Amino acid sequence: MTKINLLAELKVWGTAEFANQLKATLEKMSVTQLPLQRALSFSNIALDTNIKAILLATAENENQLLVKVGLFYTGLVSGCHCADDPSPMEEQNEYCEVQLNIDKHSGDASIELLAD
Repeated sequence: MTKINLLAELKVWGTAEFANQLKATLEKMSVTQLPLQRALSFSNIALDTNIKAILLATAENENQLLVKVGLFYTGLVSGCHCADDPSPMEEQNEYCEVQLNIDKHSGDASIELLAD
């Protein structure tokens, strides 16, 4: 589980800007910050060059904002890169869903990969 701080996004919670700001933040993150590598289905190396996020659901309780997000990204099938290697070198489309649990006081958030 990855931990990040989303205090800036927490400050705009409840406004139309929240979705845009959270989406922009997530799309700038890397494969080391998001669980993209663990979510691969069609490739074996996650790339962080073209991440697109979409908010699927939001909820809140007394202490946390709970945000479900879909992440579209790409990956590669790695091979030996030999001349006769049959592995495709084009990027493969990937998708996963994550749950953000954002502390309403500090903005500290955990990112959990949701099972298929």
